[in-house]
Amino acid sequence: MERSREEQEQLSGRLEMLDLSSRSAASGTGLVYSEIFTRHQNLWDVSHVESPDRVTSIMSELRQQELLSRCVTVEPREATEEELLLAHTNLYVDAVRATQTMTQTELQSLSDRYDSVYLHPESFQVCVTAVGSVLQLVDRVLTSELRNGFAVIRPPGHHAQASQPNGFCVFNNVAIAARYAQKRHAVSRVLIVDWDVHHGQGIQYLFQEDPSVLYFSVHRYEGGAFWPHLQESDCSFVGSGRAEGRNINLPWNKTGMSDADYIAAFQQVLLPVAYEFQPQLVLVSAGFDAAAGDPKGEMCVSPQCFHILTHMLMSLAEGRLVLALEGGYDLQATAEGAAACIRALLGEACPPLTPPTVPSDSALESISQTVSALYPHWASLQVLTGHMSKGRVSRPAANHSSPMPASINTSVTKTTGLVYDKKMMEHVNLWDRHHPEQPQRIFKIFSKHQQLGLVDRCHRIPARLATEEELAMCHSLQHIEQMKATAELKPRELHKLGNEFTSIFFSNQSFQCAQLAAGSCFSAVDSILSGQVSNGVAIVRPPGHHAERDAPCGFCLFNTAALTARYAQKNSHDPRLRILILDWDVHHGNGTQHMFEDDDSVLYVSLHRYDNGTFFPFSEDAAADRVGVAKGAGFNVNVAWSGGRMGDSDYLAAFHHVVMPIAAEFNPGLVLVSAGFDAARGDPLGGYQVTPEGYAHLTHMLMSLAGGRVLIILEGGYNLTSISDSMAMCTSVLLGDPPPSLVTPLPPPHHCAVATISEVIQQHAPYWRSLRITVPESVRAAVPSPKHRGKRSSQGRKSDKPPLPAAGEHVATMDGLEQLMQGLASLDIHQTSANQAPPTPEDMPTMEVKGDRKSESENSQSAESTQPQRVTMAAAESDQADPKAGAGSGEGGEPAAEGACGWSKPQVSLELTCSTEMGGDTLYVVDPLPWCPHLDAVKPLPPSGIDVFQPCSDCGSDAENWICLTCYQVCCGRYVNEHMVTHGAVLEHPVVLSFSDLSVWCYLCESYVHHQVLFEAKNAAHFAKFGEEVPPWS
Repeated sequence: MERSREEQEQLSGRLEMLDLSSRSAASGTGLVYSEIFTRHQNLWDVSHVESPDRVTSIMSELRQQELLSRCVTVEPREATEEELLLAHTNLYVDAVRATQTMTQTELQSLSDRYDSVYLHPESFQVCVTAVGSVLQLVDRVLTSELRNGFAVIRPPGHHAQASQPNGFCVFNNVAIAARYAQKRHAVSRVLIVDWDVHHGQGIQYLFQEDPSVLYFSVHRYEGGAFWPHLQESDCSFVGSGRAEGRNINLPWNKTGMSDADYIAAFQQVLLPVAYEFQPQLVLVSAGFDAAAGDPKGEMCVSPQCFHILTHMLMSLAEGRLVLALEGGYDLQATAEGAAACIRALLGEACPPLTPPTVPSDSALESISQTVSALYPHWASLQVLTGHMSKGRVSRPAANHSSPMPASINTSVTKTTGLVYDKKMMEHVNLWDRHHPEQPQRIFKIFSKHQQLGLVDRCHRIPARLATEEELAMCHSLQHIEQMKATAELKPRELHKLGNEFTSIFFSNQSFQCAQLAAGSCFSAVDSILSGQVSNGVAIVRPPGHHAERDAPCGFCLFNTAALTARYAQKNSHDPRLRILILDWDVHHGNGTQHMFEDDDSVLYVSLHRYDNGTFFPFSEDAAADRVGVAKGAGFNVNVAWSGGRMGDSDYLAAFHHVVMPIAAEFNPGLVLVSAGFDAARGDPLGGYQVTPEGYAHLTHMLMSLAGGRVLIILEGGYNLTSISDSMAMCTSVLLGDPPPSLVTPLPPPHHCAVATISEVIQQHAPYWRSLRITVPESVRAAVPSPKHRGKRSSQGRKSDKPPLPAAGEHVATMDGLEQLMQGLASLDIHQTSANQAPPTPEDMPTMEVKGDRKSESENSQSAESTQPQRVTMAAAESDQADPKAGAGSGEGGEPAAEGACGWSKPQVSLELTCSTEMGGDTLYVVDPLPWCPHLDAVKPLPPSGIDVFQPCSDCGSDAENWICLTCYQVCCGRYVNEHMVTHGAVLEHPVVLSFSDLSVWCYLCESYVHHQVLFEAKNAAHFAKFGEEVPPWS
């Protein structure tokens, strides 16, 4: 049991290299097994179900499926006594050690003292090797030598308690591994998932007062009638003390629970809580006695389901996942279940599921009871605010199978297809070179893919032109002919035609580019359906989801995603091929909705900024109550955000509680993503805060659907850096890389997001049984309303900070400036309509400010005046303004006809509504961008520094001069001779600094910017002007 000095030194070396925030180097799936595991057997009952055949049958199945050669063999070792004592008492370890010299009679007599236990002279050595084997995998996963691993071990462990064996278990393998990870690797948060059909009470007892371990068990219970017959196996036992909420029991009260029931349990309970908990390691007590055919479990879980459950867990802890065999007593079912998990660990595409795909009423009742028990402890579950009415669905119940016609190849591949053609850059705006839908969008995305090595890892799919016949699958012949005619029009005619539509521009190459965009997606979906690739990404433009049957709209000429859906149905020779179109573009895909709103073969789900109809496309069709018509009722799902600046927490909550439950019940054969990245952090149109990492997690969830057949199609997104990083992250996940960790701690969903999700659930619960999670009013009323989350930082340290305090914990109050800053951080920022009168000085509070306080478009003021200013300004140039948004006229009003969706900056002001703690006042201030995609244009200071008294290099003016932060040329502002404006446009140098007040302006973002990259230039200018440096950046 003692480890050699050499082993200790090797492990210490690996630990020194450990970086919990980086998993880029981790690869490979470890598999640990030894013949020693066959030596523990029942001497007085040779037919005992916990037999050596359990592990040998698994190894035979792995050989037969040719999986062994694809895994990395990890040698087992014996656990040390010190390691066993992490979960067990000294007396107990000594007692088990003493069994090595006992006779059969003594062993049988000792075994009979316990519940369902047998011991053998070699049991001690087998058991310590089983524990050590799991620790071997933990070491290698946490030092990034391996990405994940599976321990084919026995005896099982999750019933073993600190001082006694129980239920075939001697030492608690997984519990020891959790403690070992904490002690040896300084891991602070461990998730243990136990899907064995029996409740792992041994693990629960060990951690029920420990907030650092989250234990989730889904098990057969039947009101305590099923073994281990314990009241504490029920959902009401949630942990105690500081660990309240950290013990999750999801008890099944019937046999025959299906794949749909288990998947619903993971989606609706485990994943929301796990994302909030944010573990650094995931351990699985992987029992397969819930598998169909198991004589003890009597459940109906398929190997495909075990694959999908494993895939779901791979999104957590940056993929640090170790599975350890627990129960499972049908040899073939256990072997197939283990093999399916290993396929998932190896990164294979999720297999398609067979019906039923609708969770049972009994499962929904169990899930509801568990959610209710946990409701006070997890903000992620408090999204479920409504009481669902019971009853039958409003349309025929949907136990949908994914159609698999002969033309769809279901063989598993690991290849991701990528389609891109730079010819699509020829669609240009001839009159506005800074239009956000610029050709560089796809070039920058593809370049990022090249830079990260993603292009080389993908299978390149050739682009092609869509034929006019193919375009006619979704568009009228008149529309096609009108678009085709643009190839021959003169510039003046192109400009005139573009003005006839909403936010549309044309060049002579536009029609061909739109054909290429659609045809490229057709090629990609051909490759996916034929099995040549498992999934794909289409870097295409122009976007498509706003295009209607008869007209272009919102930068879109033809509806690429809609056309691809129809093409897939036609090409698969099955017009009923069920397709999910998931649209996460920040704007509602009005065109896509209208094309499929009466079609039950296409599920359209859109997550978009709505703001009660005042955000583009300004239509009530984007509201949550538009659920589809006729037989399409329920198949149109609008997650219509209103208020707040939505980010990762909000999108994850919508996916966990709306998108994925509905999609799993729908059970598509293909998933198309209208992947606009204008909800991304830093986008000039969307104003939202979704991170590249957030998009990675959304992609990973979608990959559990449709046998992994997912095609990501570029739509909008106008911050070149954000769209490049975000789409590259999606491609990385499609290739099998684990999603990176999110900001720690993850903030709770915005109260406006909670309201939106609740409304969507209310609208769609009549159509989708999986949404019928009920939380009693008494439970909801007992939870205090969470404080409204307002403006939040879009960046966070991926650290091992402790999680946010639990509800009700005391948080120290702050005084003075600290209190003011906390209040400002909680401001709720939203646009006020340009049609509303700007506030008058009498309406507004006085606020003393120093520093950046004017727009370049306003008259310059001397920055040397240090008197406090009364701030009464409208932020005409703001990161909140949306070039598509136009001038919304308020709820129910008509948008302004001119420029409603065009690239013309509306006059808007930022209204900052203080939280109630701040008195509820309204402030109007300039809000600089905390980051901008053009900061890479900022170059180091020249050796000569900055001379703030230097005149304009073009006209010699010394009034309102600016310095270019790329070439450091000095020019005058727009209210003198506009030489800096001209300089920026001609040389494409967008970032400039004002000599008047030392503010920094970005011409392309049309906004002030305040970022650390600018500190050096600002500091030099400040020193040149005032003779002193500014305080260090913080």
